[in-house]
Amino acid sequence: MAYSMCNADIFYFWKSYSIFKNQNSIFKKMKPTTQIQLSAMMFLQFFIWGAWFVTLGTFLGSNMSAAGGEIAQAFSTQSWGAIIATFIIGLIADRYFNAEKILAVLHLAGAGLMYLMAGSSDFSAFYPLVLGYMILYMPTLALVNSVAFNQMKDPAREFSYIRVFGTIGWIVAGLMISYLFKWDAPDSIANGMLKNTFLLAGAAALLLGLMSFALPATPPRMDKSKEVKISDILGLDALNLLKDRNFLVFFIASVLICIPLAFYYQNANPFLVHAGMPNPTGKMTIGQASEVLFMLLLPVFFKKYGFKNTILVGMAAWAIRYVLFAFGDAGSLAFMLILGIALHGICYDFFFVSGQIYTNAKAGPKIKSAAQGLITLATYGIGMLIGFWIAGKITEAYPDDWRTIWTFPAVFALVVLVLFMVSFRNEKIEYQE
Repeated sequence: MAYSMCNADIFYFWKSYSIFKNQNSIFKKMKPTTQIQLSAMMFLQFFIWGAWFVTLGTFLGSNMSAAGGEIAQAFSTQSWGAIIATFIIGLIADRYFNAEKILAVLHLAGAGLMYLMAGSSDFSAFYPLVLGYMILYMPTLALVNSVAFNQMKDPAREFSYIRVFGTIGWIVAGLMISYLFKWDAPDSIANGMLKNTFLLAGAAALLLGLMSFALPATPPRMDKSKEVKISDILGLDALNLLKDRNFLVFFIASVLICIPLAFYYQNANPFLVHAGMPNPTGKMTIGQASEVLFMLLLPVFFKKYGFKNTILVGMAAWAIRYVLFAFGDAGSLAFMLILGIALHGICYDFFFVSGQIYTNAKAGPKIKSAAQGLITLATYGIGMLIGFWIAGKITEAYPDDWRTIWTFPAVFALVVLVLFMVSFRNEKIEYQE
């Protein structure tokens, strides 16, 4: 399994794939034109996200003089969007409309919100727009997967060749911002040029929205006459898994590790800008490139050292990266900042992807989709909401004291590591592609 997943996308992959696999869907053999369409769809899907979300904290701090708490509120819209997306997909998209048609409408509406966000001058006007946008955007992560899966004969193997274009799209967006347009250069930031990132994302959303009408038809997967259970949508049928001591320990650790994760999403770009790192947004794409590399290495490490050790390495990487951020600088110690960014692949793949494999194995075929839904709700919903709130409070309490700010998530990740190490009993889990 050699594909990279950005942020919440890994959860939507597992959820969507489980639904398709369990329903024994008949996948069509893809034509070259279909491959091009799906690759372009994935490229634009993540180009849009990478074009504005990475620099959001810097934009709010420079253009609106937003404090840490306000920046945290803006980033927490990702979590609210992830929670609400579950209902949109479960109640509407899976039952009434073609996935590609919903995808088109959501991205076209999102393009309009991006245009309005670019023109916002104060946070009180900006927040409702970004909240509305994330409520529209997060469901599209599942929708693009659904469109892709519906065209595949063997999605577990074919999906990687399509999904990798999403990572490329995210990387290209960051490189354009830093090296082509130079919107994250100090003079450009001072002149308010970061607002153009929303226009760039909006243009891509407009293009993807229009293009989506021509994507292969992906009809609803569920009978609309079938009764909808909220417990199914939220994955509550998987709560019985929490009776298993090991799964409970893993579940709690997954929620807690989202707290240091929130620090990275919220503060990394503003920190690199403040430190004087040239082309900070472009350099942050090293993190996405490392995801691809460590996704390739994950099966080898997982099979040789087991699930528990893989998870512990992922947790340790979080602590190490924040220590590197705390003591590095943009001068003679710039390598420490670059190394901290490059650790993103280990941080993310070794913990979150391994965690999804573990959840899949523990749940079994009957409730695997429910289990993934439960983990999604707990981590990118509850965990990230708590994480952004804490990150905002600490950033406000220690303005521009980045050594102190990064020390908090480093210590927190280390505490979670120790608790997991002593509480989780080693068990053998097979790596499943």
